Amino acid sequence: MDAELILPDEAIAARIHWVRGQKVLLDEDLALLYQVATKRLNEQVKRNLERFPHDFMFILEDEEWGALRSQIATSKGRGGRRYAPMAFTEHGVLMLSSVLSSERAIAVNIQIVRVFVRMNRLLQNDLELQLRMERMEGRQDQADEELASLFEAVNQLMEGPTEERRRLGFKGGDTI
Repeated sequence: MDAELILPDEAIAARIHWVRGQKVLLDEDLALLYQVATKRLNEQVKRNLERFPHDFMFILEDEEWGALRSQIATSKGRGGRRYAPMAFTEHGVLMLSSVLSSERAIAVNIQIVRVFVRMNRLLQNDLELQLRMERMEGRQDQADEELASLFEAVNQLMEGPTEERRRLGFKGGDTI
C-alpha cells in the first residue's frame, strides 16, 4: 500500500497540535487516521508502556484538554470522552509503528513522519529568518544611533557658533 495514496498531507497537518511546546497528535486523531477504534489504539499503547516514555507520549492535563477541546469543537457532554487523551510526539508516533502492525498503520506512519519532517523544515526556515531579522534590527539600531549623531553634528554646524569668536588678522589702524 503506497503511503502517498492514503491521505492528503493537509489532513494530517490539521490534526497536529502544539502542547507543552511540542508538536503532538492526539490518540483519537491517530485512531481515525489508522482506521481503528481509539480504545484499541490505547490498549496497544498500555500493553507496551515501556516503549512510550514521557517525551514520546503523555496524557493531557485538564487545562490542556479544555483548551484543545475549545479549539477543535469537541463535545464535553454525554457521548464525549471520559478520560483526557494521550498526546503522541513525533517520536511517539514512530514508536506506534512497532505496536501497530497493520499495512495501513505502517503506511500512515510513514506519511505522518514525512509531514513532521516538512513542518520541522518550515519551522527551521522560520527560525533562520527570525534570527536574520534580529541581526538586521541590531544593525538598524546601531545605524539609527550613528545617523542621529551625524544629524546632531550637522545641526550644530548649521546653527553657527554660540559664543563670540575672536577675529583673526590685522585690526584697523595697526601699523607694521
